Amino acid sequence: MRLFSKLVIGPLVLIAALSSAAVAQDRHAVSPAALAAVVNQHVATQDAGRAAIHEALGRPEVRELAHRAGVDLQRIDAAVNTISGTDLDRTAAAAQQVNQALTGGSNITISTTTVIIALLVLILIIVAVN
Repeated sequence: MRLFSKLVIGPLVLIAALSSAAVAQDRHAVSPAALAAVVNQHVATQDAGRAAIHEALGRPEVRELAHRAGVDLQRIDAAVNTISGTDLDRTAAAAQQVNQALTGGSNITISTTTVIIALLVLILIIVAVN
């Protein structure tokens, strides 16, 4: 009798557990539309960061400084599309500083040059690690 009850009760418990999991899949804690909106926002933020980096790397002042330092900007520009996460956030922030500093005119101060060099070094480190 015990063997029969083990053979019957075991599969019944398993079926009951699986059926409740299947029903739970129909309910979502977050709606698919809200999830899609968050993903789209994240992608837009990453795209804006990469655009800021590309803009900074395209500036004549940055190109000139990179040329003098012997940095291959084509390789760095291509690598920008592969970085993500905190590396992208830090690099985009540095690029935005470069863009803001160079927007006013063509006069380069020591601090702007330092930010440009820091941006290039940061991208080189990220490319070397990846």
